[in-house]
Amino acid sequence: MKTNEFDKRFDEGRDISEHLDLSRSRRPGQEHKRVNVDFSVWMVRLLDKEAKRLCVPRQSIIKVWLAERLERGNP
Repeated sequence: MKTNEFDKRFDEGRDISEHLDLSRSRRPGQEHKRVNVDFSVWMVRLLDKEAKRLCVPRQSIIKVWLAERLERGNP
């Protein structure tokens, strides 16, 4: 398929996924890096309590709260 046909299909909102190789695709700035963090027992208890209340994993709570704080920036 030529570029202009590909662009036309995309602009029309048609499905072009069959023409893409997504096997090595990535989202810049969204790559993951695993880190280990030690928390006090009382913090883990409170994190677990909140995670249970929201029906989400503990990791989700930690990631959301950290992201919120980092997006606000430093005072």
